[in-house]
Amino acid sequence: MNLESLFDGILALSLLWIAWQTLTIRDLFRAVILFIVYGLLMALTWIRFSAPDVAIAYLAIGIGFTGVLFLDLLRDLRESL
Repeated sequence: MNLESLFDGILALSLLWIAWQTLTIRDLFRAVILFIVYGLLMALTWIRFSAPDVAIAYLAIGIGFTGVLFLDLLRDLRESL
């Protein structure tokens, strides 16, 4: 087993673990942060697949736009409670 295969395996297991944690965690703020981390790892996965254009689009839309919207939604929810 070479170093690239080891890195790919760790990346795949990290994606699965973070996805599971994001779905099962009870704290919404931590879930949003895990969602953002998941997106960063997913962009790294797209780069490993030699698709940097998809990685950049995923970072811009999946992390930048959606992550900011989720954080803004959490702020609005906390203000209304």
